[in-house]
Amino acid sequence: MRPAKSPTRSWCAAAIVAVMTVSGGLVAAQSAPDGENGRYSMTPIPEGVLRLDTRTGTVSTCTRNGAGWACYAVPDERSALDAEIGRLQAEVEKLKGQAAAGPTVSGKIDEALPKSDSLKKGEPKVADGDRKLEIPLPSDQDLDRAMSFLGKAWRRLIDMANRVQKDVSGRI
Repeated sequence: MRPAKSPTRSWCAAAIVAVMTVSGGLVAAQSAPDGENGRYSMTPIPEGVLRLDTRTGTVSTCTRNGAGWACYAVPDERSALDAEIGRLQAEVEKLKGQAAAGPTVSGKIDEALPKSDSLKKGEPKVADGDRKLEIPLPSDQDLDRAMSFLGKAWRRLIDMANRVQKDVSGRI
C-alpha cells in the first residue's frame, strides 16, 4: 500500500530532483564504478530518505513502516508533460483537419439576426458641418434610477454611522 502524498513531501522531492538534475552532469562525467561510492546516493528528508539511482537517474522516496523500509519511485514530471504535449499536438492536428474539411454545424444557420436590440445604444452621430461627435444624454428614467440608488446608498451610510456611534458611546 502506498503512503498518502503530502505537499511537503512533493515539494521536497521536486527540490531534490531539481538539484540532482543540475548536478547530473557531474555524476555522468564522473560515472564511478560500482565499488566506488555505490550505485545509490541517499539524502535524508523529513519523511525518511531520498534515493537517487546513479545509473538510471531514478529518484525514490524511502520511508520506514511496520515491516521495514519501503521505497517508492517519485513520478517523473517531464515524461508526464511530454505525454500531455504529444496528446495536445495530436488533438490540434485533428481539429485542423476538421476545420479544413469545412463546417460541420447541423441545423439552420442562415437565420437572420434581429434588427434592433433594446439594450444596444445607437452609434454616436456625426454632425454634418462641424464633424463633431454627438453623445446621447441619459434619459429621465436613467437619471431617476441613478438618483434612487444614490439616495438608498446615502441612507444606508447614515444608518451605519449612527449604529457605530451608538455602539461606541455605549462602551465608553
